[in-house]
Amino acid sequence: MLSGLYAFPLTPLDEQQLHLGAFTQIISQLSAAKIDGICVAGSTGSYACLNREERALLVKLAVEAAQGTPVMVGIGANRQRDVLQHLYDAQHAGASSVLLAPLSYQPLSDREVFGLYETVSQASSVPVCVYVNPRTTHFDFSDELLTQIARLPNIASIKLPGIAAEQCEANRVAQYWRGLLPERVTLGVSGDAHAWAAIAGGFDIWYSVLAGLYPAISQALFRSAQAETEEINRQLEPVWQLFRQHGSLRVVAAMAHLAGITPCDGLPRPLQPVADNVLTDIQAVMALLRW
Repeated sequence: MLSGLYAFPLTPLDEQQLHLGAFTQIISQLSAAKIDGICVAGSTGSYACLNREERALLVKLAVEAAQGTPVMVGIGANRQRDVLQHLYDAQHAGASSVLLAPLSYQPLSDREVFGLYETVSQASSVPVCVYVNPRTTHFDFSDELLTQIARLPNIASIKLPGIAAEQCEANRVAQYWRGLLPERVTLGVSGDAHAWAAIAGGFDIWYSVLAGLYPAISQALFRSAQAETEEINRQLEPVWQLFRQHGSLRVVAAMAHLAGITPCDGLPRPLQPVADNVLTDIQAVMALLRW
């Protein structure tokens, strides 16, 4: 079962190349931290901006550098044919699981999205995580559709956006979904600011942006949520505030560059790095947290 803490690292890149040395260093550090899993080519990894060859290379390097840590791979694409190609490449490279969000230039119907997951679930030999991300994909799963998809073979986890700021509300959401989903399907949360409430409320897995850069503090937060102690979450509130204001990708990309982990801002154009005044705020938070 997919559970625990899964880190979503950056894909360091510019308009000319992928910075593979920086990428493998990040993966090696995540493996050394002994987290539960690493998701490459996720949203934080800019998967939608990468071609097939780039994604296949990243998966190969990640599996090698992870040294046995399970590697999840984002396989989303605008065309089902391409999704299946990414699935093949991920499985061939030794990925332990895959992550799929429904992407399309044209608005998708429930029937079309179900057909996508049905096709992928039948073609996959590894667990599939359903990525619910309406802000990015512009597709919002109904509860009925998500329940139908969860019953397909090889569907192993649901990655929900942060939907509860308080533990009691997260527990209510968890209990609701446990009444609908098969027992083998785990409940995951993204949206790092909501992770403490979700894990404390009974979710199984945190799909974390912050852990892709700072696994140790993320592990500490995960354990504190299981113990229902909130001190670390309060300490990280300045980070969550930056994420809310400027987007988690831009913030962690800036942090990685400031820390010398990446050689450039690491964002695929037309995405732009944060403004200088925001960079100063990020530096201040990093100094406060001794990062």
